[in-house]
Amino acid sequence: MIVFPNAKINLGLRVMAKRPDGYHNLETIFYPIPLCDVLEGIRAEKPAFTLSGVPVDGPPEKNLCIRALKLLSKDFDIPAISFHLHKNIPLGAGMGGGSADATFTLKLISELCRIDLTPQQLKEYALQIGSDCPFFLLNQPALGTGRGELLEPVSIPALSGKKLLVVYPGIHINTAWAFSQVQPSGSATAWNTILSAEPDSWNGMLVNDFEAPVLAAYPELLTLKTTLLSSGAVFAGMSGSGSTFYGIYNELPPAAHRLFPPEYRIWEFPIL
Repeated sequence: MIVFPNAKINLGLRVMAKRPDGYHNLETIFYPIPLCDVLEGIRAEKPAFTLSGVPVDGPPEKNLCIRALKLLSKDFDIPAISFHLHKNIPLGAGMGGGSADATFTLKLISELCRIDLTPQQLKEYALQIGSDCPFFLLNQPALGTGRGELLEPVSIPALSGKKLLVVYPGIHINTAWAFSQVQPSGSATAWNTILSAEPDSWNGMLVNDFEAPVLAAYPELLTLKTTLLSSGAVFAGMSGSGSTFYGIYNELPPAAHRLFPPEYRIWEFPIL
């Protein structure tokens, strides 16, 4: 069985308050994009896990796919499965690649091994792995609150027909460090107002609380954002805790890859 875990971007991200359990309450719009890893799982004589594509730090047993397998193995008799993960989504980029891989592993195992899990059970397992994992079960534009697991599907008609330029500059941002740099705002965001407005009015309204400290620590990212805006983006923002930035365009600039250093990774997507 082969599945294709996809990435996401965040349209705004507000850190509202630190919780007694150590997590933070957030508000964000999760938006799926068609940049995908490839995960294959087949029944085998003995378990295996191999990797290719974007290098992944750490031993295989620390991979979130294996964490998902171990989580289900506590409650179910899982036969030997051989996994191969081909990574396209960069790590530490704010695009949710690891969370997507783990969530799609849960779904793959449940289907391959015919484990009859309800959507709520899948969500509970996913949340044990990561706060944004439940989003990849829904996998459609959604307002995320709580830790990010409380999801309300949203419609963003103003994005219809727009184009998306996603740029990863190769800088790994440590999520724990990013949270340590943010003072929770606690102020409500008028999401309905923002999402009903044209993207060219989002500047100043659609805020990612991680963006200011990340730009202060990595000034080259300000150049990246400025380039997106100067090349015609009607809105540009950072995804998650960085370092990926995206620009929303009416029409993409020609030869967009030439706008950035050659080591940057760049993707272009239509918004349907």
